[in-house]
Amino acid sequence: MTGAGRDAEVVVIGAGVVGLAVAERLSRDRSVIVIERHEGPARETSSHNSGVVHASIYYPTGSLKHRLCLEGNAAVYEWCDSHHVPVRRTGKLIAAFTEEERGGLDEVYRQAVQNGVRGIERIGGERIVALEPHLPALEAVWSPSTGVVDTFAFVRSLESAARDHGALVVYRHEVTAIERTASDFRIDLRDADGAASTLTCQVLVNAAGLRAHEVAALAAYPLDGGVQDGVIVPVLRQSVNVGRYYDVIDPEAARTVSRPIYPLPEHAAGGLGLHLTVDLDGGVHLGPSTEWHEDGAALDYRHEADAAWAARFLEAGRRFIPGLRADQIAPGQVGYRPKLQQPGQGQVDFLLWHDRGYVHLGGIESPGFTSALPLAREVAQAVG
Repeated sequence: MTGAGRDAEVVVIGAGVVGLAVAERLSRDRSVIVIERHEGPARETSSHNSGVVHASIYYPTGSLKHRLCLEGNAAVYEWCDSHHVPVRRTGKLIAAFTEEERGGLDEVYRQAVQNGVRGIERIGGERIVALEPHLPALEAVWSPSTGVVDTFAFVRSLESAARDHGALVVYRHEVTAIERTASDFRIDLRDADGAASTLTCQVLVNAAGLRAHEVAALAAYPLDGGVQDGVIVPVLRQSVNVGRYYDVIDPEAARTVSRPIYPLPEHAAGGLGLHLTVDLDGGVHLGPSTEWHEDGAALDYRHEADAAWAARFLEAGRRFIPGLRADQIAPGQVGYRPKLQQPGQGQVDFLLWHDRGYVHLGGIESPGFTSALPLAREVAQAVG
């Protein structure tokens, strides 16, 4: 027990990359307990993604996404170097394939320069061929600081570091109720066998990802914004966006590319367009798609073969790998992204909001993985 009979100074709900980064940061000088309903870390958004170390190209200047991703880009590489996590600076191309797309590339490049992205260039012709000999792009934005990381190894390293600082990480426990007392939070839990227990803490960090708004509701916050106990509460309600992937399963086709290649972004649709990414094992992946998930529907991480989806991914893939055949791709992973953005709406920033010991992390989608370390520092500053 800590002071005043608490079980911990801080309870973090969620053991994804953000929750564990927060736990690692706060456990340096506080007692911390992490609660996770799954059997291990990073079972949702943190592991079902492209594994890209982003450079902060697209985001509105001055936004949390811009600032934290720009700082996080360097921080990820530094962390990986000091904690022996596999990572590679592959660089990334954002390509224009037609004359009409050159105008969109103007905006991407302008935003990247305004955001201070390291080493950003606009290239064409021989430079593109030197980087990707088979890519039929007319022009591209080149981001040398973009890379790919072993996401699970990164998350495990955060968990290990947090435990080394004394943090306790508890799996297979779900939060069922939250009560605010005069100076603490009382958190009711239920484990996988149905047994109930209770924790008390001074600071509660909601890093529950896809369920962050549900946890906020347990803490009696209005999800659609308003005033509670004299405090202005922002909109906490999230939507869920589904991203499907297809894998390039033919080794010969996969060897024709060596780095992430993106089309022009589709911000209004909720994503960056169907793009191509690589992993540290030489795998090549197409996606993610962008679909809005029905409220309350179960999350299904299976991706069954579907002719319509296969045709769409094949068409997208042929932009990056000319001549790609249907038998060279197969359904890959499915990921879910928590979004404060609503269908048809433009970009919406991360939400970091705190109120009397409660810290809410909402809409932590891409580039949340890249931003996790500086986001954890922001949380530490918020709680004092």
